[in-house]
Amino acid sequence: MAESEQNGGGLRRRLRPNVLVTGTPGTGKTTTSSLLADATGMHHFNISDLSREKGLHDGWDDELDCHVINEDLVCDEIEDKMDEGGNIVDYHGCEFFPERWFDLVVVLQTDNSILHDRLTSRGYMGAKLTNNIECEIFQVLLEEARESYASEIIMPLRSDNVEDISNNVATLTEWINNWKPPVQSS
Repeated sequence: MAESEQNGGGLRRRLRPNVLVTGTPGTGKTTTSSLLADATGMHHFNISDLSREKGLHDGWDDELDCHVINEDLVCDEIEDKMDEGGNIVDYHGCEFFPERWFDLVVVLQTDNSILHDRLTSRGYMGAKLTNNIECEIFQVLLEEARESYASEIIMPLRSDNVEDISNNVATLTEWINNWKPPVQSS
């Protein structure tokens, strides 16, 4: 069988891991995920882009100036690929993804002053800027990951500059290259 094997129970066994890269907007998720996909040959899903391109949203939020993604439609769209393995998913949330999908959950974190500059250069202002800075201050996405996934698969990483991103990609590439599928119990 190509990308997956059938075990006795008929469930697919992934031959490559799935990695979730999450964090507040502006922490470097898409840059890190794109570089990691290039380094490993894995598929990169940018959930915000996918939602916009395929209409997997419930309209526009004027206050936050973004689409309101439809979590069920997003999960339905990528489920088969996630079952196969070999995917990097990049999104600023994580609690709605099935726990079974991920072998590693990376939470990128950035110093607040650096993050503020990144977001204002993207045109974030008002409630959108304030909400995202507060999200980082209170480590909302790290807590969300801890509440949604087993602690041993969560990897917080600093993402303040190009050197951090380069080091993170090297660390994650090594992790992916050394990953072994979990042993299936009979």
